[in-house]
Amino acid sequence: MTDYAIFWEWLSFAVRWTHVITAIAWIGSSFYFIALDLGLRKTPSLPPLAHGEEWQVHGGGFYHIQKYLVAPDFLPEHLTWFKWESYATWLSGFSLLVVVYYVGADLYLIDRNVLDVPQWGAILISMASIGLGWLLYDTLCKSPLGNSTYGLMGVLFAILVAMAWGYTQLFTGRAAMLHMGAFTATIMSANVFMIIIPNQKIVVADLKAGRVPDAKYGKIAKQRSLHNNYLTLPVIFFMLSSHYPLAFATEWNWLIAALIFLEGVLIRHFFNTRHARKGNPYWTWAFAISIFFLIAWLSSGPKLAGGADTVAAPSSQAFMDSPHFDAVADTVLSRCSMCHTAEPVWEGVWQAPKNVILDNPVAIANHAEQVAIQAGYSHAMPPGNVTEMTDDERAVLVAWYREGSSR
Repeated sequence: MTDYAIFWEWLSFAVRWTHVITAIAWIGSSFYFIALDLGLRKTPSLPPLAHGEEWQVHGGGFYHIQKYLVAPDFLPEHLTWFKWESYATWLSGFSLLVVVYYVGADLYLIDRNVLDVPQWGAILISMASIGLGWLLYDTLCKSPLGNSTYGLMGVLFAILVAMAWGYTQLFTGRAAMLHMGAFTATIMSANVFMIIIPNQKIVVADLKAGRVPDAKYGKIAKQRSLHNNYLTLPVIFFMLSSHYPLAFATEWNWLIAALIFLEGVLIRHFFNTRHARKGNPYWTWAFAISIFFLIAWLSSGPKLAGGADTVAAPSSQAFMDSPHFDAVADTVLSRCSMCHTAEPVWEGVWQAPKNVILDNPVAIANHAEQVAIQAGYSHAMPPGNVTEMTDDERAVLVAWYREGSSR
């Protein structure tokens, strides 16, 4: 079991690393093509059917790029498809959801003070809600409302706000924020997999068959691509939020999530307007910064205590029954609890790091693996060993975890 815990920690790291790498690739290409599309110029030298062109310089070379709204009158021998970045990002993200939140459901996903459900029930709710997001979004886009840019945006925002609130009624605050990211990222990736790439394949098939492609396929794909562009910044926030309890462990976490969507849209509007050479709407930054300060103020509201910190998880009893538990509890309470408590007393620490509470025996047992990894197998905690945890105390943490996990 000891080797298993270390392996699982590194597996989580590897999957997270993969997710970050693929997300950088996807987001980078998305930002680039939106900026390119908005910056296209119409010139007299454009070939027939071409919509616009752009000259760019990078890495010591010059690039001449032309865009066709439908397709050129011939099919090039080589086409570069931008799809695997999206697919790999979603697959690695879902894998991370499984490794961290599904396998560790009792600790990270379920708050029994919010909703007391078995692990399998929480996991089913999680997967169903993520799929529901795409179905609602796709249905709205294909409805008459999809022809109204502002009407569609209003309804979608209302759905996102409702989901943000709903997730806080189902899961821990950390999981609620993470699921808002997964909910939104699934919409984005499904846009690529279900709409954008299939539409492009229809165009390519028409060209091969000698038919003139219908322009509607490019129009629909562009709409979905633009939606993805505006949703990107909120998704990044939600993926980072698990490291910041002030974002997810406060009474207004659902409202913070809703405001993040507004802030992301404002920031993207500035850059999209600038890339389109339509000016520099600096007013968007004034509103975005104001929203950020509002979020910071909301985060100062009442803190939310995680249910896993006060209610024993089913797997915790073995750690509480261990003969090492009394010594472990003494060590954690004397070396860790001044920060890892609802009201930290260590100067400069205003919130328990990662909202991990270690000020009572049940909480210590619930976080057995984290305690062992962070302060036993490694010396990551306490930071700089400011509370002077000894090597003997760390050895007891490891022995306790080995003994408890082997039962």
